[in-house]
Amino acid sequence: MREFDYRRADDVPGAVALLDSDPDARCLAGGTNLVDLMKAGVERPGRLVDVRRLPLDRVEPTPAGGLRIGATVTNSDLAAHPLVRSRYPVLAQAVLAGASGQLRNMATVGGNLLQRTRCAYFADITGPCNKRSPGTGCPAIEGENRNHAILGASAHCVAVHPSDMAVALAALDAVVHYETAQGPGELPLGWFYLPVGDTPQRETALPPGALITSVSLPPAPVALRSRYRKVRERASYAFAVGSVAAALEVRGGVVREVRLAFGAVASRPWRARAAERTLTGAPADATSFAAAADAELAAARPLSDNGFKVTLMRNLTVAVLGELAEEAAR
Repeated sequence: MREFDYRRADDVPGAVALLDSDPDARCLAGGTNLVDLMKAGVERPGRLVDVRRLPLDRVEPTPAGGLRIGATVTNSDLAAHPLVRSRYPVLAQAVLAGASGQLRNMATVGGNLLQRTRCAYFADITGPCNKRSPGTGCPAIEGENRNHAILGASAHCVAVHPSDMAVALAALDAVVHYETAQGPGELPLGWFYLPVGDTPQRETALPPGALITSVSLPPAPVALRSRYRKVRERASYAFAVGSVAAALEVRGGVVREVRLAFGAVASRPWRARAAERTLTGAPADATSFAAAADAELAAARPLSDNGFKVTLMRNLTVAVLGELAEEAAR
């Protein structure tokens, strides 16, 4: 067993000081991902800073009409919150799709954002993995890659990000707020996750020693009609093979605003900007939805065993947008 230091933080400044004083420190909240990685030997923190009891467990409306979600809000509480369910149903649906009830009771918003890939090669410390041990190679490229990336990958890593919640947050233009020893900061979710490039071990743009304190959602009337749809290999708790977070506003049969993000297809939640541009101003029909999906997936580079994901994501996008359009027409 590898020894580590354990400290319970009493307040945010205390937590930040503990993280800043040890480059090998990690935050511990629910532990639903970190503890498993420690057991497997993938993560080896020198210090665990327990942030579970910090006063960051509230969901509150903002003066601008959005929401501010504390980093230690549990996934269960987030999905059940009436303001989340009424204003951002896509987020509630994504969280409920993301894990078993037991895990949702423990997992936190901040921890969910920072969870690591479920790539089997990453979890196997006996073999190479550029994300775990930079420079050793990516065996998934020529190996088992059914559940790996088709968008935004590189020759150094083809793993996908596992979060369902983060896909919905990407579609909602969420902003991540954090504290460091140098003061507070924030990152739009689109900048929070780094492109995989040639440094797959660097997953986020968080500064060293940063503590995530909250996630804010801007007002988004389009999100009132939104949906999260996840395809997985079994109906019970499982990670996505592909997923879509969508929000749609239709007036006079024409798409006025659309938000789209894909999950389980890239190293980060994939905001489908090309699809959004293609669809805005187009008829709200299956032909337009398919054209939008094709515009986004034109950049797909499937691997040996996951070409099916291109068709899957196309069909999933058309289906979800079609359901939202039907609702708008009622």
